[in-house]
Amino acid sequence: MTCKHVAFFVTAMLLSAMVRAQSISVEGEVTHPLKLSAADISAMKKVEVVAADRDGKAHHYSGVPVYEILQQAGVTLGPQLRGENMSKYLLVKSGDGYEVLFSLPELDSTFANRVIILADKMDGNPLPAGKGPFRIVVPGEKKPARWIWEVTTMTVRFAK
Repeated sequence: MTCKHVAFFVTAMLLSAMVRAQSISVEGEVTHPLKLSAADISAMKKVEVVAADRDGKAHHYSGVPVYEILQQAGVTLGPQLRGENMSKYLLVKSGDGYEVLFSLPELDSTFANRVIILADKMDGNPLPAGKGPFRIVVPGEKKPARWIWEVTTMTVRFAK
């Protein structure tokens, strides 16, 4: 394989990942599966959180609370989040296959004090290449290992 072929292959893979990340699917144990575009997310109510990255540098992230997205999809939250529904979780996937897990109570504002967001801006600017267009930001965690970037899919499931 020549250098031109390698460069073409790498460029095609990067473009493919960018196209996949331009929308987010919300699926699984939901009453209203969603396919949210960047425009859909941009039109939603935004919040801002200040959180430190892995280097300890504080940034201002702007985005939609994950709770709000899950409510729009009809996920069992609030007063209905009890009993067997307490075993539901959210699996978030990125374009490169990385996955992170959240229990529903830690995303629900009636259970938790922090707000986990799907960010589309950092310090007033769109997320940098390779980190966006959407990233989960989890304020208050000592390690940002669940700060998944290039989010493509959110799946709600029962733990069984």
